[in-house]
Amino acid sequence: MENKQASKAEQEGRNIKSSRGRNQLEPRREPYWERVQTGLYVGYRKLAAGEGTWIARHQVGKSKKYYAIGTIVDRDAFDKAVIEAQKWLATMEAGVSTKPLTVADVCKAYVEALKTENSLAASNDAKGRFNRLVYDKKIGKILLSKLTTLHVKEWRDAQVNADADDEDVKRDKDSANRNLSSLKAALNAGLGWRLVATDAGWKTVTAFRDVGRRRVGVLKASDRAELLSKCDAHLAKLVKAMMLTAARPGELANLTVKDFDKAEGTIALTGKTGYRIATLSTAAIAFFTEVSKNRIANAPMLTNEAGKKWDKDQWKKPFKAAVVAAKLPSSTVMYTLRHTAITELVNNGELSTFQVAKLVGTSTAMIDKFYGELIHNKTRARLDAVAMV
Repeated sequence: MENKQASKAEQEGRNIKSSRGRNQLEPRREPYWERVQTGLYVGYRKLAAGEGTWIARHQVGKSKKYYAIGTIVDRDAFDKAVIEAQKWLATMEAGVSTKPLTVADVCKAYVEALKTENSLAASNDAKGRFNRLVYDKKIGKILLSKLTTLHVKEWRDAQVNADADDEDVKRDKDSANRNLSSLKAALNAGLGWRLVATDAGWKTVTAFRDVGRRRVGVLKASDRAELLSKCDAHLAKLVKAMMLTAARPGELANLTVKDFDKAEGTIALTGKTGYRIATLSTAAIAFFTEVSKNRIANAPMLTNEAGKKWDKDQWKKPFKAAVVAAKLPSSTVMYTLRHTAITELVNNGELSTFQVAKLVGTSTAMIDKFYGELIHNKTRARLDAVAMV
């Protein structure tokens, strides 16, 4: 039976090996087939206009399976179609899933797996990254089997603003490294689940080097007071808000009057890690109550001199000028305020690592990484206070 089918396939497919032969074929829905090895066929579907498409067929007795290879615009199109068909057959024989899964599909499966295999916090952290950078983006729509090193590298590099100053570039690269780590963890999980045959599409994309530095520079209370005194009235409100909340400057720039709930004592923040509700201290409630007084709900909570929403380019120069005027270290940037506020929260010892992470919109892993020494010192002091022997 196979020999008869093979003979017919070879007779029909003798013209699909060359572009000239394919051009002479009559357009039709049924592909022109060519047997390439026992049970494996490559087909070419000739279209009335445009490039035709390639398809593979695996046949054992009456059982048939098909795989869409797609369009190949190349003088060696047939040879490349054969290679794709053989790869497809190899993955089937190895027990790898042949369902056409996208990068987003695998990331979603990984997020669900983290809930049971790791923790809800780890799952939410990964979900936040993928929501921002994968699910609705170009890379998320790429089939896992078609993912290339170039795709992943372009995705990583796009997270860095190369035109920013050195400090911001390093921060972007540091953040991109963490996002790359999460993506590769999801893709490696897909490999382990046999959703793809190889990790060649991402294995060689590495993290940016020499950017994962520990955040340094904590401003003392006297330094913070001096800095505030050198800021104009509008910038001083933004700086004070960062000190009171440990939020990212971009999150505070996005804040509107209606995002402040005085009755609950919370603010709703939206930024790089998505949406969250943060509990406010009594001092912070008083601050936002004063700032929002007699203002419409949709108005930006914190505004620049022009009465508009802040952005990075608008606060950079005046903040740097205030740093110089306050005679603070030149390394002091807006994020120094966030780092200082988180350090104060950790040093206080009243809040758990989980509570601090939830308040400031990061993961417990990041708190442990950058503030672990402080946490251990606090814990050690408490242990030393317990007389066991």
